[in-house]
Amino acid sequence: MKFINWLKKQKKLLKWCKAAGVRALKTMAETALALIGTNTIGITEVDWVGIASACALSGVVTLLTCIKGLPEIKE
Repeated sequence: MKFINWLKKQKKLLKWCKAAGVRALKTMAETALALIGTNTIGITEVDWVGIASACALSGVVTLLTCIKGLPEIKE
C-alpha cells in the first residue's frame, strides 16, 4: 500500500514538473522575443548575455510562481 501511494505522489510530481517546465519555457521565449524586438539597431548589436540572463530570471520567477499552483493540473 505504501508503494502505491509513493507511485501516485511521483506521478503527480512528474505532471507538475512537466506543466511548470512548459510554462517556464513559454515565459522565457516571450521574454526573449520582447527584448530582441525592442532592439532597433540590428541583430548584430543585440546584447545576447543580457537577454539570456533576463530569460533565465523570468524562468526562475515562473517556476517559483508555479509553486503556488497550476491551473493546468486539476488535482
